Amino acid sequence: MTNTKLLKSTVFAAAALGLMAFASSASAAGVGACLITKTDTNPFFVKMKEGATAKAKEIGVDLKSYAGKAEGDNEGQVAAIESCIADGAKGILITATDTAAIVPAVKKARDAGVLVIALDTQLEPADAADATFATDNFKAGELIGSWAKATLGDKAKDAHIAYMDLIASQPSVDVQRDQGFMKGFGIDLGDPKKIGDETDARNVCHDLSSGNEDGGHTAMENCLQKDPDINVVYTINEPAAAGAYQALKAVGKEKDVLIVSVDGGCPGVKNVTEGVIGATSQQYPLLMASLGIEAIKAFADSGKKPEPSPGLNFYNTGVTLITDKPAAGVESIDTKAGLAKCWG
Repeated sequence: MTNTKLLKSTVFAAAALGLMAFASSASAAGVGACLITKTDTNPFFVKMKEGATAKAKEIGVDLKSYAGKAEGDNEGQVAAIESCIADGAKGILITATDTAAIVPAVKKARDAGVLVIALDTQLEPADAADATFATDNFKAGELIGSWAKATLGDKAKDAHIAYMDLIASQPSVDVQRDQGFMKGFGIDLGDPKKIGDETDARNVCHDLSSGNEDGGHTAMENCLQKDPDINVVYTINEPAAAGAYQALKAVGKEKDVLIVSVDGGCPGVKNVTEGVIGATSQQYPLLMASLGIEAIKAFADSGKKPEPSPGLNFYNTGVTLITDKPAAGVESIDTKAGLAKCWG
């Protein structure tokens, strides 16, 4: 199956994630597949589950879904892979919470003849999986960094920037978005595979949000203690952005700070409309998952593995900047168009 054929259909359905695995009724004799996400609470993973479930039902794949208890639950994901191997799954789709620590378990699955596809987050190394279907996360960060720089104009050279990153283990998606933002903003990178080693004085704080609202709130409070003059906030995702905004609002600074983020979920796009977030980079989790299910079915039928996009080591499922305040030289669409494509 070619990449073009993989892209032909994306099906929307309603479903909910659970910590335990369950079969999404396809065919009892169908191809077995597993979806393993980081958590069952983030709307991004909820939409990913919807895409996988709908496509599995459509093409006769017997899907079981697993989710970690929280960000960082590598042990839970390893256990899920073990269960998938034991169940005779033909393929596994995984958003790894620790992109390096999960590799031995992935190797065990591949050695057992299971096709392993990383979704959204590349493994370390990327070729530890058979394929990756993902947003270009560096590009997603670069878009919001470029927009923030253009929006601030001359004031960008004196910015005080806070970063609401994910978790200390720094999975690749976290690093790529963070470093992409810096490149877009015009900050010299240190090691592009590492967070926090830059020397630019405009970077005044890095803190961890765990990708949720409470974490974003706490991280923003911590950063304000370090530098009360923060005027730009990068966040790993929109729940973290919402929390950061509430922390700023509590001290009367919400109108003085530019917040940018990544995800493009419906709540996040609405926050752009309301001025909570200035701009966000929209990604497409339902497409990642539905393409992944199609690829597993194709592998079961023909033994053929999916190929990356030209010039990349992963299959790029696209990213779009969403803002109602377009900036010169930065391509974007408005929130009305973003809401037509959003999820969650």
